[in-house]
Amino acid sequence: MKKSHFNYILPEELIAQLPLPERTASRLLCLNRQTGQLQDKQFIELIDSVYPDDILVFNNTKVIPARLFGNKESGGKVEILLERVLDAQHAVAHVKASKAPKAGTRIVLQDGFYCLVQGREDDLFSLYFPDGQVIANVLARIGHIPLPPYIGRVENAEDRARYQTVFAEHDGAVAAPTAGLHFDEAMLAQLKAKGVRSAFVTLHVGSGTFQPVRAENLSDHIMHNEFFSVSAEAVAAIMQAKAAGGRVIAIGTTAVRALESASQSGELLASCGDTRLFITPGYAFKTVQAMVTNFHLPESTLLMLVSAFAGHEATINAYQHAIAQRYRFFSYGDAMFLS
Repeated sequence: MKKSHFNYILPEELIAQLPLPERTASRLLCLNRQTGQLQDKQFIELIDSVYPDDILVFNNTKVIPARLFGNKESGGKVEILLERVLDAQHAVAHVKASKAPKAGTRIVLQDGFYCLVQGREDDLFSLYFPDGQVIANVLARIGHIPLPPYIGRVENAEDRARYQTVFAEHDGAVAAPTAGLHFDEAMLAQLKAKGVRSAFVTLHVGSGTFQPVRAENLSDHIMHNEFFSVSAEAVAAIMQAKAAGGRVIAIGTTAVRALESASQSGELLASCGDTRLFITPGYAFKTVQAMVTNFHLPESTLLMLVSAFAGHEATINAYQHAIAQRYRFFSYGDAMFLS
């Protein structure tokens, strides 16, 4: 398929700029993959659409305050978005400046912090925080929440909590696993009381999740790299749920990518490493049987993944329905349940 098959026109006013007052107050568009039937619901009604022994698989990555602002010693302004922290003092990052910094450039940050540019590979720069600076401490002191580029405002205090799931545990993401943002502690407790199982995997979402596919032929696209981990404990919980007749329901495309990356042998195995898995129509899903997801950018790898799961025509029809019904789109927007 061509990337143009995944384009659609979205009115700008449907891009959610703020979270709703309550996490579970979002709307939920339900799509039956077998019939193509659509139902408009509230997100809290997901509880009625899942059953005892179904297992919800959540991505427990934690968004780090990965955006830094500074200046070159020459005075030019610099904006840094860390893509991945490699160790306590090394990271790779996107660096925005009037002129791309060369190796050896010193970038002066706030509060006396600074870093050195060590080199460049494609779009990313290698950064070093010398003199005993620990990146985690730098981010805690002066880092900013990396809101997506389509949110046209500066971060506020509320974003520190709301651009983070309530079950976030492992630092490393520079974008939220947005399907998980709809759950609060009360809803999780209700699901557990109903007998719905849960498991957690980790996929550190990178900024590449927002980048549209540039190649017209999908086979020419080079997928961005992301770290994932699926533990033996998660595998055991999923196998037990399936043995009891439950469905494996991934909460978000990132949970899908983690599970399917760990299933490339044909069965789900405990796995840990980097994944470049690019899921497009025609892909045979090996573990995931249902999915909760937000609405995604046109021509994005995430929309292609959803189309692979639900069918291209059904997905585009669902998006057109969502636009007509004034659903809220993207990170702080509404959700879909694909079953």
